[in-house]
Amino acid sequence: MSLLLKQLFSLIKLLNSETGTTQIASGVSLGFILGMSPLFSLQSLLVFLLLFIFRIQLGAAFASAFFFKFIAYLLDPVCHDIGNTLLQKKSLEPLFTHLYNLPIIPLTRFNNTIVLGSGVLAILFLPIVFIGSTLLIKKYRKTVVARFEKTKLWKAIKATSLYQWYYRYERFNG
Repeated sequence: MSLLLKQLFSLIKLLNSETGTTQIASGVSLGFILGMSPLFSLQSLLVFLLLFIFRIQLGAAFASAFFFKFIAYLLDPVCHDIGNTLLQKKSLEPLFTHLYNLPIIPLTRFNNTIVLGSGVLAILFLPIVFIGSTLLIKKYRKTVVARFEKTKLWKAIKATSLYQWYYRYERFNG
């Protein structure tokens, strides 16, 4: 339970920070792929490489992967049906045979119906997750944060010397 709360609080802190919406939305999108794919697979390795090479928010990726893992578990029957349909198509059989005979591609475990179905769903919904999370982050910052900053409690907290010291420390240390 404490891990769940820690992830939730870190996500809220991240949403309230001055981090760019594109970085956070990219992290959520890659977390979506991580959540939909098996943990120890070539897909996950590729996502981890993207996370560490590009300037993508790691906290958003790991927090969203944590939450999307639960959704992926609920979508397993749908993913199984999609993967089963694709693997049983006679027209795709030569493609799958060729891919399976390549040196690295079998590490993706695409011959598993759930893995293939969740991979297809992840690819199809990736743009929707990115655009949706970008819009939700902007809306959250525009409404919730702006409304909270107008409260008397926030104004009282900002007036304290402890907050002033913390603000200078954060600005200096980034």
